[in-house]
Amino acid sequence: MIQKLIICTVSILLIFTSTVTANEAAEKAATSDPQVQAEQAKPAGPDGKTLYVTCSACHGQNGEGNKALNSPAIAGQEGWYIKRQLNNFKAGIRGKDPKDIYGMQMASMAAILATEEMQDAVIEHIKTFPTPEIKPAEKGDSAAGKALYATCAVCHGQKGEGNKILNSPGLVQLQDWYLVRQLKNFKSGIRGKHPQDIYGMQMAPMAMTLVDDAAIDNVVSYIKTLKK
Repeated sequence: MIQKLIICTVSILLIFTSTVTANEAAEKAATSDPQVQAEQAKPAGPDGKTLYVTCSACHGQNGEGNKALNSPAIAGQEGWYIKRQLNNFKAGIRGKDPKDIYGMQMASMAAILATEEMQDAVIEHIKTFPTPEIKPAEKGDSAAGKALYATCAVCHGQKGEGNKILNSPGLVQLQDWYLVRQLKNFKSGIRGKHPQDIYGMQMAPMAMTLVDDAAIDNVVSYIKTLKK
Protein backbone atom coordinates (compact mmCIF):
# COMPACT_ATOMS: atom_id res chain seq x y z
CA MET A 1 0.00 0.00 0.00
CA ILE A 2 2.80 2.40 0.97
CA GLN A 3 4.72 1.48 -2.16
CA LYS A 4 1.71 2.34 -4.35
CA LEU A 5 1.30 5.68 -2.57
CA ILE A 6 4.95 6.54 -3.17
CA ILE A 7 4.67 5.64 -6.86
CA CYS A 8 1.52 7.75 -7.20
CA THR A 9 3.12 10.73 -5.48
CA VAL A 10 6.24 10.52 -7.64
CA SER A 11 4.08 10.33 -10.79
CA ILE A 12 2.15 13.45 -9.80
CA LEU A 13 5.39 15.32 -9.10
CA LEU A 14 6.80 14.31 -12.49
CA ILE A 15 3.65 15.48 -14.29
CA PHE A 16 3.64 18.80 -12.40
CA THR A 17 7.34 19.36 -13.10
CA SER A 18 6.96 18.63 -16.80
CA THR A 19 3.95 20.97 -17.03
CA VAL A 20 5.83 23.82 -15.34
CA THR A 21 8.84 23.22 -17.58
CA ALA A 22 6.64 23.26 -20.68
CA ASN A 23 4.96 26.50 -19.60
CA GLU A 24 8.30 28.15 -18.89
CA ALA A 25 9.57 27.07 -22.29
CA ALA A 26 6.48 28.50 -23.98
CA GLU A 27 6.84 31.82 -22.15
CA LYS A 28 10.53 31.99 -23.03
CA ALA A 29 9.78 31.27 -26.67
CA ALA A 30 7.10 33.96 -26.73
CA THR A 31 9.32 36.61 -25.20
CA SER A 32 12.10 35.78 -27.63
CA ASP A 33 9.76 36.31 -30.59
CA PRO A 34 10.86 39.56 -32.34
CA GLN A 35 7.26 40.64 -32.91
CA VAL A 36 6.39 40.17 -29.23
CA GLN A 37 9.53 42.03 -28.21
CA ALA A 38 8.64 44.89 -30.54
CA GLU A 39 5.15 45.14 -29.05
CA GLN A 40 6.55 45.15 -25.53
CA ALA A 41 9.10 47.80 -26.47
CA LYS A 42 6.46 50.22 -27.73
CA PRO A 43 6.08 53.23 -25.43
CA ALA A 44 2.71 53.62 -23.78
CA GLY A 45 0.40 56.06 -25.57
CA PRO A 46 -0.95 59.28 -24.04
CA ASP A 47 -3.27 58.82 -21.08
CA GLY A 48 -6.53 60.55 -21.93
CA LYS A 49 -7.74 60.56 -18.34
CA THR A 50 -4.61 62.38 -17.18
CA LEU A 51 -4.71 64.83 -20.07
CA TYR A 52 -8.36 65.59 -19.38
CA VAL A 53 -7.54 66.99 -15.93
CA THR A 54 -6.79 70.35 -17.55
CA CYS A 55 -10.06 70.26 -19.51
CA SER A 56 -12.07 69.35 -16.42
CA ALA A 57 -11.19 72.65 -14.74
CA CYS A 58 -13.70 74.34 -17.06
CA HIS A 59 -15.76 71.60 -18.70
CA GLY A 60 -16.34 69.59 -15.53
CA GLN A 61 -15.25 66.18 -14.28
CA ASN A 62 -17.78 64.45 -16.53
CA GLY A 63 -17.78 66.94 -19.39
CA GLU A 64 -21.08 68.42 -18.18
CA GLY A 65 -19.99 72.01 -18.80
CA ASN A 66 -20.07 75.02 -16.51
CA LYS A 67 -22.13 78.12 -17.26
CA ALA A 68 -20.24 80.20 -14.68
CA LEU A 69 -17.05 79.57 -16.67
CA ASN A 70 -18.80 79.85 -20.06
CA SER A 71 -17.76 76.29 -20.87
CA PRO A 72 -20.20 74.10 -22.83
CA ALA A 73 -20.94 70.46 -22.22
CA ILE A 74 -18.74 68.14 -24.28
CA ALA A 75 -20.06 64.83 -22.98
CA GLY A 76 -22.32 63.23 -25.57
CA GLN A 77 -20.79 65.21 -28.42
CA GLU A 78 -19.40 63.31 -31.40
CA GLY A 79 -15.66 62.69 -31.30
CA TRP A 80 -15.11 63.81 -34.90
CA TYR A 81 -16.66 67.20 -34.12
CA ILE A 82 -14.64 67.71 -30.94
CA LYS A 83 -11.47 66.90 -32.85
CA ARG A 84 -12.28 69.35 -35.64
CA GLN A 85 -12.91 72.15 -33.18
CA LEU A 86 -9.70 71.41 -31.29
CA ASN A 87 -7.79 71.65 -34.57
CA ASN A 88 -9.66 74.83 -35.52
CA PHE A 89 -8.73 76.45 -32.23
CA LYS A 90 -5.09 75.35 -32.62
CA ALA A 91 -4.87 76.62 -36.20
CA GLY A 92 -6.47 79.99 -35.45
CA ILE A 93 -9.52 79.16 -37.55
CA ARG A 94 -11.66 79.66 -34.47
CA GLY A 95 -11.05 81.75 -31.39
CA LYS A 96 -8.97 84.51 -33.02
CA ASP A 97 -11.57 87.26 -33.25
CA PRO A 98 -10.96 89.80 -30.44
CA LYS A 99 -14.69 89.75 -29.72
CA ASP A 100 -14.63 85.99 -29.15
CA ILE A 101 -13.42 86.17 -25.55
CA TYR A 102 -14.26 82.62 -24.61
CA GLY A 103 -13.01 81.23 -27.91
CA MET A 104 -9.67 82.92 -27.33
CA GLN A 105 -9.45 81.25 -23.92
CA MET A 106 -10.14 77.88 -25.50
CA ALA A 107 -7.52 78.38 -28.20
CA SER A 108 -4.74 78.46 -25.63
CA MET A 109 -6.11 75.32 -23.95
CA ALA A 110 -6.35 73.42 -27.25
CA ALA A 111 -2.65 74.04 -27.84
CA ILE A 112 -1.85 71.84 -24.84
CA LEU A 113 -2.94 68.81 -26.86
CA ALA A 114 0.10 69.06 -29.08
CA THR A 115 -0.30 65.83 -31.06
CA GLU A 116 -3.11 63.94 -32.74
CA GLU A 117 -2.47 61.02 -30.38
CA MET A 118 -3.08 63.30 -27.39
CA GLN A 119 -6.31 64.59 -28.93
CA ASP A 120 -7.53 61.07 -29.65
CA ALA A 121 -6.71 59.92 -26.13
CA VAL A 122 -8.70 62.77 -24.55
CA ILE A 123 -11.63 62.22 -26.91
CA GLU A 124 -11.74 58.52 -26.08
CA HIS A 125 -11.87 59.45 -22.41
CA ILE A 126 -14.68 61.94 -23.04
CA LYS A 127 -16.64 59.15 -24.74
CA THR A 128 -16.80 57.31 -21.42
CA PHE A 129 -18.83 60.14 -19.82
CA PRO A 130 -22.59 59.85 -19.38
CA THR A 131 -24.63 62.19 -21.57
CA PRO A 132 -25.59 65.21 -19.46
CA GLU A 133 -29.18 65.77 -18.44
CA ILE A 134 -31.12 67.76 -21.03
CA LYS A 135 -32.66 70.77 -19.34
CA PRO A 136 -35.32 73.03 -20.87
CA ALA A 137 -34.37 76.48 -22.11
CA GLU A 138 -34.70 79.35 -19.67
CA LYS A 139 -36.51 81.53 -22.20
CA GLY A 140 -38.09 81.44 -25.64
CA ASP A 141 -41.25 80.01 -27.19
CA SER A 142 -40.62 76.41 -28.21
CA ALA A 143 -43.85 76.24 -30.22
CA ALA A 144 -42.73 79.17 -32.35
CA GLY A 145 -39.25 77.70 -32.54
CA LYS A 146 -40.52 74.43 -34.01
CA ALA A 147 -41.29 76.05 -37.38
CA LEU A 148 -37.92 77.81 -37.40
CA TYR A 149 -36.10 74.55 -36.67
CA ALA A 150 -37.30 73.00 -39.94
CA THR A 151 -34.36 74.66 -41.70
CA CYS A 152 -31.90 73.45 -39.04
CA ALA A 153 -33.25 69.90 -39.20
CA VAL A 154 -32.03 69.47 -42.77
CA CYS A 155 -28.46 69.21 -41.51
CA HIS A 156 -28.71 68.68 -37.74
CA GLY A 157 -31.49 66.09 -37.88
CA GLN A 158 -35.11 66.03 -36.80
CA LYS A 159 -34.06 65.28 -33.22
CA GLY A 160 -30.94 67.45 -33.19
CA GLU A 161 -28.81 64.33 -33.24
CA GLY A 162 -26.34 65.65 -35.81
CA ASN A 163 -25.16 64.17 -39.09
CA LYS A 164 -21.52 63.31 -39.71
CA ILE A 165 -22.06 62.99 -43.46
CA LEU A 166 -23.17 66.63 -43.54
CA ASN A 167 -20.54 67.65 -40.97
CA SER A 168 -23.27 68.82 -38.63
CA PRO A 169 -22.82 68.28 -34.88
CA GLY A 170 -25.43 67.15 -32.38
CA LEU A 171 -27.25 69.99 -30.63
CA VAL A 172 -29.43 68.42 -27.95
CA GLN A 173 -26.69 67.94 -25.36
CA LEU A 174 -25.56 71.57 -25.56
CA GLN A 175 -26.83 74.15 -23.08
CA ASP A 176 -29.29 76.79 -24.25
CA TRP A 177 -26.99 79.71 -23.37
CA TYR A 178 -24.17 78.20 -25.43
CA LEU A 179 -26.39 77.61 -28.47
CA VAL A 180 -27.66 81.20 -28.26
CA ARG A 181 -24.12 82.58 -28.08
CA GLN A 182 -22.89 80.55 -31.06
CA LEU A 183 -25.85 81.52 -33.22
CA LYS A 184 -25.18 85.17 -32.42
CA ASN A 185 -21.47 84.65 -33.15
CA PHE A 186 -22.28 83.20 -36.56
CA LYS A 187 -24.68 86.07 -37.31
CA SER A 188 -22.19 88.77 -36.30
CA GLY A 189 -19.22 87.21 -38.10
CA ILE A 190 -17.31 86.37 -34.93
CA ARG A 191 -17.45 82.75 -36.02
CA GLY A 192 -17.60 81.26 -39.49
CA LYS A 193 -15.72 83.97 -41.38
CA HIS A 194 -12.29 82.39 -41.60
CA PRO A 195 -11.66 81.19 -45.18
CA GLN A 196 -10.57 77.78 -43.91
CA ASP A 197 -13.67 77.32 -41.77
CA ILE A 198 -15.64 75.63 -44.54
CA TYR A 199 -18.45 74.29 -42.37
CA GLY A 200 -18.61 77.43 -40.27
CA MET A 201 -19.07 79.47 -43.45
CA GLN A 202 -21.98 77.20 -44.35
CA MET A 203 -23.54 77.73 -40.94
CA ALA A 204 -23.26 81.54 -40.97
CA PRO A 205 -26.00 82.17 -43.58
CA MET A 206 -28.26 79.66 -41.84
CA ALA A 207 -27.96 81.66 -38.62
CA MET A 208 -28.91 84.78 -40.57
CA THR A 209 -32.37 83.30 -41.21
CA LEU A 210 -33.08 83.91 -37.50
CA VAL A 211 -33.99 87.56 -37.89
CA ASP A 212 -33.72 88.69 -34.27
CA ASP A 213 -32.85 87.63 -30.72
CA ALA A 214 -36.41 86.44 -30.12
CA ALA A 215 -36.15 84.04 -33.06
CA ILE A 216 -32.84 82.71 -31.71
CA ASP A 217 -34.37 82.18 -28.28
CA ASN A 218 -37.37 80.43 -29.80
CA VAL A 219 -35.44 77.96 -31.93
CA VAL A 220 -33.09 77.16 -29.04
CA SER A 221 -36.08 76.65 -26.78
CA TYR A 222 -37.44 74.11 -29.26
CA ILE A 223 -34.05 72.35 -29.59
CA LYS A 224 -34.04 71.86 -25.83
CA THR A 225 -37.29 69.87 -26.08
CA LEU A 226 -35.63 67.32 -28.38
CA LYS A 227 -34.09 64.02 -27.36
CA LYS A 228 -31.87 61.71 -29.40
